[in-house]
Order: sequence, then structure tokens, then C-alpha cells
Amino acid sequence: MDLRKIKSLIDLLENSSLAELEIIEGKESVRLTRQTTSVPAAAIAAAPLVAENSVPVAAVDETPEIPENELVRSPMVGTYYASSTPDAEAFAKVGQEISVGDPLCIIEAMKMFNQIDAEVSGTIISVLVENGQPIEFDEPLFVIR
Repeated sequence: MDLRKIKSLIDLLENSSLAELEIIEGKESVRLTRQTTSVPAAAIAAAPLVAENSVPVAAVDETPEIPENELVRSPMVGTYYASSTPDAEAFAKVGQEISVGDPLCIIEAMKMFNQIDAEVSGTIISVLVENGQPIEFDEPLFVIR
């Protein structure tokens, strides 16, 4: 699994209220966990996130501010494309402001190209997949704040 994708997943976990996140792609898998609030806050601040594949990760803040985020998930199995043609600019980039109905990406499924549009307005804070990557149903694609 690509290190950039793992870092994106770590950011997703840190910016959410999830305690655990597991992604399985074929033979590869990564599982990220964070200690629950039943542990004293000082212990949580000192404990880093743990990934099963032993990639070093960032520590959790003592007073985490969890922003209100919207996770855009794939509505189908297919291949993710960031733009309409290989040499065109990506529909959605990190830091870009989007509105409801703006195109985010294209998913090719069974030789059909399906445009995925934003269902919420906000700022794209993370793109969790790479251009040309095969994706699964309900796989996280974007994080919008």
C-alpha cells in the first residue's frame, strides 16, 4: 500500500471521532487504531496511532479539535479518474472550495464513465485515492470540511 495513502488514512482518523479504521485492498491491508477515552488524557497524548504495517505515525493532540467533515465514498466499484482526460486538470484538489453539484471525479465501471458530483459544499481537505486506482464500493474518496 502506498505510503501517501496511509498518511491520508492517518489524517482521516485523526480528524474524525473514529477509534479504529481498517482498509483492505486485495492482499494488502492496513489497520489504524487509537486508544479510547477510558485512558487518561495524558496517556492518549503520549500514545501514537498504531498501524499494523509498522509505519511511524503522528501522535494525537492532548485536546483534539475534531472538525465537522464529510466523507465522500464511492457509490460503485470501478476505476477512479481525477479528470475527464489524462492531460486535463483534476476536477477536485486539496484546498479547493466546492459547491453542491460540482464534479469531483469520474468512476469508470464496465466501460461506462460516471461523474461523481459533490453532495455538500465546503473545502476539500484530503483526496484519499490516486488517479487510475481501482476502487471498491463505499471506499472513501475525499474528505470535505
